[in-house]
Amino acid sequence: MKRPVALSAILVFAVLDQSGTGLSAAVDTRDIAGEAASAGASGGESDDQLAARILGADGARARLPGFAARLAQDRSITGPGAWHKLSDAAAWKRLSRVRRGELQQARWDYARALVAAERGAEAVGVLDVMVQDDPDLAMVDNFRLARGAALIVQRRYEAGLASLDTPGLHDNPEACAWRMRGLAQSGFADSALQQLGCVGHTLEKPRPAAFFLAAARAAIEAGKPEAAMRWLEPLPDRDPAANLYRGRAQLALGKGDAARLRFSRVEESGTLEQRTDARLSKVEAEVAAHTIKPREALRKLDRIRYSWRGDQIEERALRLSYKLNDDLGDLSGALASGALLFRHFNAARQGTDFLPELRGKLAGALSPERKLPLEQAAGLYWNYRDLAPGGSEGDRMTSQLAARLQAAGLYERAADLLSYQLFMRAGQLARGPLSARVASLYVLAARPDRALETLRKSDDPSLPEDMIAARQRVEAVALNQIGRPKEALAVLEAVPGSEALQAEILWKRQEWERYAAASGQTLPGSGALDKLGQASVLRQAIALAMLGREAELAALNQRYGAAFAKLPSKAAFELLTGAPGNVSPAALSRALAALPANSPAGDIGDLLEQAPPVGAAGD
Repeated sequence: MKRPVALSAILVFAVLDQSGTGLSAAVDTRDIAGEAASAGASGGESDDQLAARILGADGARARLPGFAARLAQDRSITGPGAWHKLSDAAAWKRLSRVRRGELQQARWDYARALVAAERGAEAVGVLDVMVQDDPDLAMVDNFRLARGAALIVQRRYEAGLASLDTPGLHDNPEACAWRMRGLAQSGFADSALQQLGCVGHTLEKPRPAAFFLAAARAAIEAGKPEAAMRWLEPLPDRDPAANLYRGRAQLALGKGDAARLRFSRVEESGTLEQRTDARLSKVEAEVAAHTIKPREALRKLDRIRYSWRGDQIEERALRLSYKLNDDLGDLSGALASGALLFRHFNAARQGTDFLPELRGKLAGALSPERKLPLEQAAGLYWNYRDLAPGGSEGDRMTSQLAARLQAAGLYERAADLLSYQLFMRAGQLARGPLSARVASLYVLAARPDRALETLRKSDDPSLPEDMIAARQRVEAVALNQIGRPKEALAVLEAVPGSEALQAEILWKRQEWERYAAASGQTLPGSGALDKLGQASVLRQAIALAMLGREAELAALNQRYGAAFAKLPSKAAFELLTGAPGNVSPAALSRALAALPANSPAGDIGDLLEQAPPVGAAGD
């Protein structure tokens, strides 16, 4: 016996193939024809002919225009009567016999029957086939209402509400009923209750229980438990879904014992989702009645969340966990629960104070007054970095923590922290200097590869010229660090005022001739010398001594002799320049030892000096 093909799936396949026959290769036409034959619709046709007629796919696969105009002229759907019942057998029989010009009407009737049967996914499939054959249907209010209803049944609330958001449906009672259901089931209680003003008599007639449950949920979450109990009156006393909301309403009315009995009844007869909801509701009742210790309640909530993820059940469990941890003064627990609420659920549903309060907890945990150990502070910030305040306050928090990490020698962690700030939070103006700082920290962490990657990813030709130059200096240091000094010097060729850094690179490589030429352009005047000036002159003297350029050493002595006369480095200067022909290796060693620690290239030179060496790249 052949396995029957689901009717709604067959309808979907009707428009998927663009080949000559119009039939999708995924559909076995013999199965389709077999189903039709069982309905007495073959009429002597071959399998392919019969399947093509059913699918509306005969010959050249012409579209089926015209139905949109007819549907737009029909009476508006304003109540539940439009969702009539139709068995699959009857629908199949009609679809197998209907003429091509009436196929869209047959599909439309079946789609409405699927909505009535709460078979949302199948209804969406049929409606999607219809709009592919006649795109104008997307502009017809009745069609948009049917598709919005099907999507809401399917729990695709955002898409369903979007389909219902058209001027022609704003005051339509049936559309209001479906909007109420979608808004309530997606957690927007107040907005859902607002829709009740235009539903008219649509909820007074027999309807699926989901509408009454949605109205009850919205009333409970909006703080109106009496209204919730009224909405639940049409539903049977043994209905587990209704008993969940009855219990929650009774709990809000102060009837804790009655509420707990309702929840216990749900645990006896409900689905897994309903039983989980009942367990959570019991915990909520115990917390409200103060009959359970907070730690025990938190353990129960953890067990619920371990077995159930997503939707309003986890959201409620997290919300209660956040409150209990906050009441206990457990900052870590409050941040953990609050962060999950923020990341996975709509923060607006948690109240206007939720996000500022959560950010305040993070700021308080990281404040210097709390004296949290650096490792803990860094871990806390990294785990909850998406909660950091925006604007200057968040920038200051991040910068202060990065400075603490840098001072402790944790350069890579500091760079990682600021890298998140750079690419996820920083504004356009702040990215230039911040990118240079991040790259510098990666250099200090012996990660020049990440320094270069940071500079590449944050490249922006619109940055000011001085900022571009600062970034290029750090790039040169990183290139030199990985053993590519030629590339480093090539980068610096285009950077104004980079002679001192070029000289520094040459000094470290002991390329004396090139160093002497580069350093000679940046020597200070003959007046008083600070430490950087002394280092610059002494290095030039050492380079000239290495090259044996006695005349230039003598000129150096004549130019700077008076300036060195009263300095502690006088002896080293005289040793190198006083008698150029007598400079020995031992004298050079003593001169090198007497050099001031400061780099003549300033801060960027210090970065070059402090950068740990890494493997050379063969330059």
